[in-house]
Amino acid sequence: MGSPVTWLAVALGGALGSLARFWVTAAVATLTGPRFPWGTLLINMLGSFVIGLVAAITLTPARVAMHPDVRVFLMVGICGGFTTFSAFSLQTLELLQSGDAWPAVGYMAGSLILCVGVAWGGWLLGRA
Repeated sequence: MGSPVTWLAVALGGALGSLARFWVTAAVATLTGPRFPWGTLLINMLGSFVIGLVAAITLTPARVAMHPDVRVFLMVGICGGFTTFSAFSLQTLELLQSGDAWPAVGYMAGSLILCVGVAWGGWLLGRA
């Protein structure tokens, strides 16, 4: 579960990541217009890159020694607040790397279909 310091690291990182998402989305929409979600695509790509990078370089202390609370701040807090897509991307990559290709495909398809479906359901409920 972690200590109160770990919780604070997640909360602070999440707040910073959320603010960054808000600012990047607004800045990109100003540049490109609102027709296509370029900002969200950029955010998902950046978050996926950062979580993959931090996971890879901190996999063992021999690579880059990082305090667990700093790792949680970056991966769960910043990336989680910035985009949950980064966690999805890392989990899919881990399934593929462990040889679980079909579960990875199922996870990708299920995430896409289910998440778009429930987003639609929420939209319908909100419009009712």
